[in-house]
Amino acid sequence: MDFKEIILKRRSVRKFSQDKVSKEKIKAVLNAGLLAPSSRNRKPCEFFVIEDSTLLKKLSLAKAAGSSFLADAPCAIAVCADSEKADTWVEDSSIALTHMHLSAVEEALSSCWIQIHLRSAKDGSDSEKIVRELLGLSENWRIVGLLALGNSTEVPCPHTTDDADFTKVHWL
Repeated sequence: MDFKEIILKRRSVRKFSQDKVSKEKIKAVLNAGLLAPSSRNRKPCEFFVIEDSTLLKKLSLAKAAGSSFLADAPCAIAVCADSEKADTWVEDSSIALTHMHLSAVEEALSSCWIQIHLRSAKDGSDSEKIVRELLGLSENWRIVGLLALGNSTEVPCPHTTDDADFTKVHWL
């Protein structure tokens, strides 16, 4: 699959079968995150693979909206960054998460990015703090998001190049 095809096929999927994701496919997705560029090559990101259904259910409650489907996903990857290693942790984590999101397409997996940074749970508590506590991380660890991974038969149709809105491009 070439890069253009991957870009067109990448869709956010929120319904997963209960089939386990193979370690081989998870490692391929992780490889994309581990090899993602980071500012000054400081590589502040670390990745937590979550397959425990009880923990996935708890993580699904970390946000007021947009994360409930995680309770039914067979796997998620938390993208965390050591904020003491790099002040560019948001950018570095976002790049890594994007690489993994695209890599999932190549591995014939469905995925969805769940934003955690700057989000709150239903009770108003900080989503990052909730995830940090569930993963047993100290305060210096920051979490941009989680990537839900799995298999799905309900994958939306791919985008087409006609979906690109060139009114958002400005030539100077």
